[in-house]
Amino acid sequence: MTQDNGDLDGLVRKRIRALRVAQGWSLEELARRAHMSQSSLSRIENGQRRLALDQLVMLARALDTSLDQLVETATDDVITSPVIDGAHDRLRWPVKADPGLTVIRQRLTGPPPDGPSRLRAHPGREWLVVLSGTAVLLLGDRRIRVETNQAAEFPTMLPHALGAEGGPCDVLGIFDRDARRGHHGDAEPR
Repeated sequence: MTQDNGDLDGLVRKRIRALRVAQGWSLEELARRAHMSQSSLSRIENGQRRLALDQLVMLARALDTSLDQLVETATDDVITSPVIDGAHDRLRWPVKADPGLTVIRQRLTGPPPDGPSRLRAHPGREWLVVLSGTAVLLLGDRRIRVETNQAAEFPTMLPHALGAEGGPCDVLGIFDRDARRGHHGDAEPR
């Protein structure tokens, strides 16, 4: 799907206003942060003033976003199909918003590995959501039970391991690029 300049122009204006409102800022507040007059910002949001590149850069900075995100167009491919890894009983979905993130669904069947030497530590950050069952997260000296519909987030520089308690456990894990590499080279996390 391609968008003509009018559609893109309108999308950017709506995005600026939506980001401003989401921050709870008035026109005056965003104008101050973007070093422009309140009337200029109002005319930009209402389509009465041409969008200039230098103003878009200032607005993107003030809204704590990038120029790319401010002007990106919508895409048709909203649905992402999983990649199936039958050998490891996993489904993996690419995260389009951040190609550095990987989402993996896996079934844990045993407890976490025993002993401190079995804990991993590496750069990165991980998030997990327990879809069913109970997971056990070993995080440094702590043993944390994560039950169905609960989530955990942690920096992977803390020694960690994950397993199941009392039967199989289905987990949805989100790994940043460093965490993914830290678990298995450049392949997928275990």
